[in-house]
Amino acid sequence: MAKVKIGINGFGRIGRLVARVALKRDDVELVAVNDPFISVDYMTYMFKYDSVHGQWKHDELKVKDDKTLLFGEKPVTVFGVRNPEEIPWADTGAEYIVESTGVFTDKDKAAAHLKGGAKKVIISAPSKDAPMFVVGVNEKEYKPELNIVSNASCTTNCLAPLAKVINDRFGIVEGLMTTVHSITATQKTVDGPSSKDWRGGRAASFNIIPSSTGAAKAVGKVLPSLNGKLTGMAFRVPTVDVSVVDLTVRLAKGASYDEIKAAIKEESEGKLKGILGYTEDDVVSTDFLGDSRSSIFDAKAGIALNKDFVKLVAWYDNEWGYSSRVIDLIVHMASVQ
Repeated sequence: MAKVKIGINGFGRIGRLVARVALKRDDVELVAVNDPFISVDYMTYMFKYDSVHGQWKHDELKVKDDKTLLFGEKPVTVFGVRNPEEIPWADTGAEYIVESTGVFTDKDKAAAHLKGGAKKVIISAPSKDAPMFVVGVNEKEYKPELNIVSNASCTTNCLAPLAKVINDRFGIVEGLMTTVHSITATQKTVDGPSSKDWRGGRAASFNIIPSSTGAAKAVGKVLPSLNGKLTGMAFRVPTVDVSVVDLTVRLAKGASYDEIKAAIKEESEGKLKGILGYTEDDVVSTDFLGDSRSSIFDAKAGIALNKDFVKLVAWYDNEWGYSSRVIDLIVHMASVQ
């Protein structure tokens, strides 16, 4: 299969990391980036130096001119257009557009990219009306006639593979999820205004902040058999990357904790290899920086009250793992066109 040509709209945290993932792979080709708020020089700096994931050392990065970046000898066209319908994606050959501004997350807004010549749009956030796909869970339900899709959230990508294994093997009657989640760009460095979420306006680096998340309910969209059976909340904590899901469930078919571990380990080495991981090591959050898997089950951290009621723990690099799945989803979509 020919390399899939992609463009990125919005060069923030996820936009830049999707670009890093794409440039390290042989099955996709990054051909264009659009961001109206960043000059080419500043774009180069932000891409090259990353406080979490380190300095870019894969290909030499240079500015060719005010509309072109060079990664080694590979040119990437840069646009600075505010309105998605005005971005000339077709001029660069970009067919699959990663919509990572966080602004155009519904189907109508994301569809504007199609006017510029894009064939498909992948929203790197949950969407209220675009179909959501989680690689390893429901990506095989993608149909070629779908032009706008969502890659769901980083937390849904962690939770859904784990929930799928448990539900397939033992059945989930009901469950509650908590994600202990690293800081993201929407939070405040010091106390500031946040009229819709008062707690969310408190200093990110100084507080544990309870927050809402739709990640658990979204699992019901990618796994309909779990619709209405899961809900959850988040604690935002003062770490810059890597988060952890705590899934507490009541099982339909009782199982010992060892049986649950064995089932997850088997799936992590089989159909879900590269998506779901398994570890019995004494790990902490920084051990998963740069981990491309969606969800890594921590066998030592979980507990069982009895055969029907268990707490399961799974880690995820909420930046790198998620960005890796964005590219995986694009490659899958291209393979079924």
